[in-house]
Amino acid sequence: MSENRGVKRPAGHRGPMGPAMGMPVEKAKDFKGTVIRLIQYMKPQRSKFIAVFVLAILSTVFNIVGPKIMGKATTKLGEGILAKYVHILQIQAAIQKKMPSNVIAKLKSQPVPSIDYNYIGRILIILLGLYIISALFNFLMSYVMSSVSQEIVFKMRSEVKDKLDRLPLKYFDSRTHGEILSRVTNDMDNIATTLQQSLTQLITSVVTIIGILIMMLSISPVMTLIALVTLPASGIITSIIAKKSQKYFAQQQRIIGELNGHVEEMYTGHKIVKAFGREEDSINKFKEINEKLYSVGWKAQFMSGFIMPALNFVNNVGYVLVCVVGGVFVAKRKIEIGDIQAFIQYMRQFTQPIVQTANIANIIQSTVASAERVFEVLDEEEEVPEKTDAKVIESPFGEVNFEHVKFGYKDDDILMKDINIHVKPGQTIAIVGPTGAGKTTLVNLLMRFYDVKGGRITIDGIDIRDMKRGDLRKIFGMVLQDTWLFNGTIRDNIAYGRENATEEEIINAAKAAHADHFIRTLPQGYNTIINEEASNISQGQKQLLTIARAFLANPSILILDEATSNVDTRTEVLIQKAMSNLMKGRTSFVIAHRLSTIRDADLILVMNHGTIIEQGTHKELLDKGGFYADLYNSQFVK
Repeated sequence: MSENRGVKRPAGHRGPMGPAMGMPVEKAKDFKGTVIRLIQYMKPQRSKFIAVFVLAILSTVFNIVGPKIMGKATTKLGEGILAKYVHILQIQAAIQKKMPSNVIAKLKSQPVPSIDYNYIGRILIILLGLYIISALFNFLMSYVMSSVSQEIVFKMRSEVKDKLDRLPLKYFDSRTHGEILSRVTNDMDNIATTLQQSLTQLITSVVTIIGILIMMLSISPVMTLIALVTLPASGIITSIIAKKSQKYFAQQQRIIGELNGHVEEMYTGHKIVKAFGREEDSINKFKEINEKLYSVGWKAQFMSGFIMPALNFVNNVGYVLVCVVGGVFVAKRKIEIGDIQAFIQYMRQFTQPIVQTANIANIIQSTVASAERVFEVLDEEEEVPEKTDAKVIESPFGEVNFEHVKFGYKDDDILMKDINIHVKPGQTIAIVGPTGAGKTTLVNLLMRFYDVKGGRITIDGIDIRDMKRGDLRKIFGMVLQDTWLFNGTIRDNIAYGRENATEEEIINAAKAAHADHFIRTLPQGYNTIINEEASNISQGQKQLLTIARAFLANPSILILDEATSNVDTRTEVLIQKAMSNLMKGRTSFVIAHRLSTIRDADLILVMNHGTIIEQGTHKELLDKGGFYADLYNSQFVK
């Protein structure tokens, strides 16, 4: 069981608080080159980027000056309280010293100092205004950045989609569907999220760090130096703990993959597990993996969770030192009491953007890795460009020739050598052979999913390389063993065979494919919705619908992959009748698995290891007593 079978997190996945400290981060192979290339996509949006940068600075600046102004209110409040307290102390001191009554009366008659609430109110109004303006600039920044990020990603998605349309079949054959989907969904989403959120966060974090540092220095360079001493200590603690936790996080991800793989394997094969009574083994295996995950996960989370208490301890030591030094400075009237309050607020705000910047650096690394994966798709070698003076077969007859065809998936590994086949219009050609013999490859060459390395393939005397791929493939109709139906109505699935098909044409195609009867027995008939897995109709019914689709397309040449596996006998008879009707008057290439179905073929090609080793009619090949005769006898002779 491979860990790769488990669910893989999208690149740059982050939870509510960003990527966990110590989590391994995917890195790009060519970071600098990828960043430069990504910047090229941003250049058309440079004016908006400048606007975002200015708005981010304004939003942050208005936010930063808040504590300093708030300190003024605190100072004024403190002065009022202190003056009132001093006045009371003066009266008490006079009484204790038994001063003359007229002196005490004079002291009492003096106006009692009060707090200047008007001044404090003005400060609060100013603060409210500053925070509203800051929020407004922040909103505008997010709005502009949303537009920028979506336009960039829209352009990239469009380019990737166009690129995928131009890529040869070998690209898709050599990669899993999941990998390709991951690049056009997860990686794209990762880029969009980073452009939308992380870039603006990075700008605001950097501006906040610079701005807070300037404000702290303006209050007290000495207190700023004390505050900055705690930073290296925080960095060292974070580094030590992150290194230790990283190995546990890596193990945790590996074991999660192993656990997911086991669950997936047991779920998909639960009937077999139950049939052989291996539930206990499955449960024990799950417990074993789960216990390993618990052990490693506990260590990973503990080490990661230990960072914040350690940092808080260091920060609290810094706060104590600042308060002591600040108190001394206030006593010596070097600074005001409100400045200490503002300074402590700045200290609390200072560490957050630093941690944020570190997290964003990890996110950007992951995003650049995602961008690199997307650029790898864009850099893939495309199909051979189509000729500008391409030929079109207006009324194809269906004559096919393979002339000295040579082909290999790799240049140094030639699979087919000197293949020669002549097919007359209307003939049925059966292709037989063991798995890996090259049957599907022959069909892929015919439809030009791959280009030949030597020789040529012609249809009605025209080299298929002289035609546009779209025009060539319109000549063909395909009915494959693996049916493909999309989420939609039965009518739409049949109509997929030809654009602008009328209702009458769709129904006639269904009748010709012996599908009309079962369609009308369904509750909604032709309006029945086929679900995403096409599990609400049987395998045989799916096949009849694909045959109806081929009837509607009315192709000149058919490619049939025997479609009667996994169906009941009655449905098999219907499918055979439908396929026989479809093949009438058309050149047909039949990839045969059951040799009993191709006895009447005009020509049988026997393939092995990419080479046609025998060809002839059913009777001729049996009389020859060669490879075909052995295959046939192995299926029917007891």
